[in-house]
Amino acid sequence: MQEQWTAVDRYFGELLAPEDQALSASIDANREAGLPSIDVPALLGKFLELMVRISGARRVLEIGTLGGYSTIWLARALPAGGQVVTLEIDPHHADIARANLKTAGVLERVEVRVGPASESLRAMHERGDGPFDVVFIDADKKSLPEYVDWSLKLSRPGSVIIADNVVRDGKVLDAGSTDPDIQGVRRMTELMATNPRLSATAIPTVGARGYDGFAVAVVLE
Repeated sequence: MQEQWTAVDRYFGELLAPEDQALSASIDANREAGLPSIDVPALLGKFLELMVRISGARRVLEIGTLGGYSTIWLARALPAGGQVVTLEIDPHHADIARANLKTAGVLERVEVRVGPASESLRAMHERGDGPFDVVFIDADKKSLPEYVDWSLKLSRPGSVIIADNVVRDGKVLDAGSTDPDIQGVRRMTELMATNPRLSATAIPTVGARGYDGFAVAVVLE
């Protein structure tokens, strides 16, 4: 099935989310710099772009920059004067991301903040940063409940929160898992299900990266 999933992914990706030179260059730069190959797929990048456009977002928060591939998709969708604030724990990753964003011509729309996301989010809340119209979470999964909680504090009614990699090849079903990432996804899902400020769903996917998916929530109040 994996061969078929990959072929279907390629079919839709080539038609609906073709990578241009800047996007392809960012992937190449990430590999050359030794970054892990965990960038979002092109179809998810296009989904993020569409969410920004559909929501009319002007301010976007990204938790987990890596090399800036997803950041490029988000930044390109913004109107004039829009901004992405993206959080990255690794200074080397942040440097690569800035170079990729500059190559893509969107660096002026993006602020890359370096440090543990929990600390950055706390500082942003204390300063009164926000609200953000779209939040994309693609960082360590064990901290997903915390990231969603901070995202709520930095949001407004109508804000959209997206969390990637929630299916974990089906391992999310294992309530007794000792994997902190699995438990983080499960706690986040329970939070989204029970928090009265959120209405959420999950979209399982199969493709070139295997069996995974993402969660999407809208802030109600």
